Amino acid sequence: MIIGTPREIKNHEYRVGLTPESARELVAHGHRVLVETAAGEGIGAHDRFYEQAGAEIVGTPADIFAAADMVVKVKEPQPAERAMLRPGQILYTYLHLAPDPDLTRDLMASGAVCIAYETVTSPHGGLPLLKPMSQVAGRMAIQAGATALEKAHGGRGVLLGGVPGVAPGKVCIIGGGVVGFNAAQMAAGLGADVTILDRDPEVLERVGTFFEARAKTRFSNRANLAECVAEADLVIGAVLIPGAEAPKLVSREMLGTMRPGSVLVDVAIDQGGCFETSRATTHADPTYVVDGIVHYAVANMPGAVARTSTYALNNVTLPHALHIAGLGWKEALRRDTHLAQGLNVWNGKVTFEAVAEATGTDYVPVEQALS
Repeated sequence: MIIGTPREIKNHEYRVGLTPESARELVAHGHRVLVETAAGEGIGAHDRFYEQAGAEIVGTPADIFAAADMVVKVKEPQPAERAMLRPGQILYTYLHLAPDPDLTRDLMASGAVCIAYETVTSPHGGLPLLKPMSQVAGRMAIQAGATALEKAHGGRGVLLGGVPGVAPGKVCIIGGGVVGFNAAQMAAGLGADVTILDRDPEVLERVGTFFEARAKTRFSNRANLAECVAEADLVIGAVLIPGAEAPKLVSREMLGTMRPGSVLVDVAIDQGGCFETSRATTHADPTYVVDGIVHYAVANMPGAVARTSTYALNNVTLPHALHIAGLGWKEALRRDTHLAQGLNVWNGKVTFEAVAEATGTDYVPVEQALS
């Protein structure tokens, strides 16, 4: 199979779909790998490293999309990239379609086979291709929030860890999954006053056992959520419904109960955001203020730590890429029902029910695509 990786063109996106080491593995399995020139510069992977791995360097993204049987990316294809997709071509990347009907319609119109990292499941019920980026984003959320709390960045001027004689900042984390757990680790490590909210008693028990006295847990109902948000210096939105649009849990009205200069970090922004006042931002201009509250809602947070993120991502995406390339997408998905959950768009149809519901498109079961 011919596998191509273009340079990412989203604002301040420095990750790359394949590392030189991943390219070497694919080549060793008999595949041809094309890499757009400078695609790996953001992680320090220069063209010569790919060439040493057996990949071929090509000059333009058009060269990649024209030749590749499978395009391996990191972020969802931008409009110019979507226009180059062709029927039957495999697109293997993060998609996050639920909040973006235009992207969904463009992928349907392309006729491409679109496999989304974020909906591939594991035998244990997790999302293994999303997990490493959730770990990165959760940890980065505290870094970003701590910076936004500084007075020079529009915040209250609160140090999360405090100092002797001065109370630490209060951090409210909505969601105790992978993002929330990693955010709590960072916040607790800094010495902040941390509260984690979740609706799943097993999650609350697990994080409570892990953190013991270093973080508090509360059941996430309307009253507890409102109280926690009102008291917080920093609120982390870490809610995920796989493939679906994130629920809006913090209303604009609730912002009025917060102290001016408090900070909201919406890690769920890829799925539309879990704050009513959220809108996607970029690393070039990451924050904005609504009703005196600083909002951070960068849609590709892990792109800022591109080297760590790329290698963590390739660790989990490469085995499936080898499977798809070796067997063809249809046979690979037939043999692996968990990988089959990643199929979001096929032959102009949406094959993931939550995406179809969120975007108002017709739903076709994955089984029909594989028949």
